[in-house]
Amino acid sequence: MEKTIIVNQDAVDKVLDALPDEEILYDVAELFKVFGDSTRIKIICVLFESEMCVYDLAATLEMTQSAISHQLRILKNANLVKFRRDGKMIYYSLDDEHVQQIFDAGYKHVIE
Repeated sequence: MEKTIIVNQDAVDKVLDALPDEEILYDVAELFKVFGDSTRIKIICVLFESEMCVYDLAATLEMTQSAISHQLRILKNANLVKFRRDGKMIYYSLDDEHVQQIFDAGYKHVIE
C-alpha cells in the first residue's frame, strides 16, 4: 500500500476536526438528491406562492394526481413539505423558510 504524503499536517488536522460526522454528511447528500428532480422543484416553486391540495397542484403543473402524490410523499419524507387536513382535503405547504433558502441558493448559482 502506498504511503500518504502530508505536506501541511496542521491544515489536515484542522480540516479533519471541522468535518461533520459521516452520518450528517450522508443526510445532507440525501437531501440534495431530493432536489435532483425537476418535478419536485416545480412543486416547491408552486408552494412558494400558495398552499395547495394535490388536485390543484396537479392542475397547475398539468400532471396526474398520482404523480403529484408520489412526489409529495418524497418531499414530505425529506421534511421539505408539511400538510394540514381541512375536512377531507389535505393542503400542502413548505415545511419552513430553509426550503426556500436552499432553492434560492441553487437558483442564484445557476443564473449567475
